[in-house]
This record gives sequence, structure tokens and C-alpha cells, in this order.
Amino acid sequence: MVKWAGRLIVFYGAAHVLGALFGEGAARHVGAWFSGELWGQSLADMSPAMSAYWLTLNSFAPALILVGLTVLWLDRRGITPPQFLAWSMAAWVVVGIVIAGPGIGQDVILLIAAGLLLAGARATAPATSAGHTL
Repeated sequence: MVKWAGRLIVFYGAAHVLGALFGEGAARHVGAWFSGELWGQSLADMSPAMSAYWLTLNSFAPALILVGLTVLWLDRRGITPPQFLAWSMAAWVVVGIVIAGPGIGQDVILLIAAGLLLAGARATAPATSAGHTL
């Protein structure tokens, strides 16, 4: 379960970045990113190049890739990721849905990954004498 959660998180992050770069055309602004054109720009007056930057490299997608890879790394070593990771990711997705509305299935991917992380954590959690998990 944990392995699939990690894979889904990596997939989501990579699909977001690649989809924005090539599907949404953000890649055409890469030259502006490295020319210094974005320096000093106001977020209130966001240019197309700045918007493309925020949609790709400065979005949370690259961090999600790192989270997913960390989950996979932990799983390979027999370490169960902490439940707060799953709960935090689920809360983040739900807040995003409340603010911006549901996406076209992409929110479901991260909610499934959070559920798999929780199920994996519960399956490996040691029971206490009172029958509760730690």
C-alpha cells in the first residue's frame, strides 16, 4: 500500500510539471525564467512568464515528487511513513477543493495516495495493551 502511495504521489507531481510545461505551453517561457525577466515582477501584475513559472517549478508539484520519492525510500527500508503525512496531504487537497473546486480527477489521485498511506501505517502500527495504535 505504501509503495503504491509513493508511486501515485510521484506520478501526480511529475504529471503536473510535465503537463504544465508541455500541455499548457509553459515551456515557451523558460528563456524568460533564466534571463532575469522575472526579477522584481509583482505577483499582483503577473506576466505570462511568471504565471508559467508558478505553475511549474514554483508550484508544489516538485515538492510532491520529493515527498513521493521519500515515501518510496522509507518503504524500501521497511519504515512506515508517519500518519501525519497522509492526514496533512488529505487536508491540503480538501482545502484546495473547497477553494478552487474539484479538479478533473487529479485530486482523487492524491486522496487515494493519502488513504493508502493511512492504511499502510495502520497495518504496520503496533497495538498497545489497550488495543489502540500508536
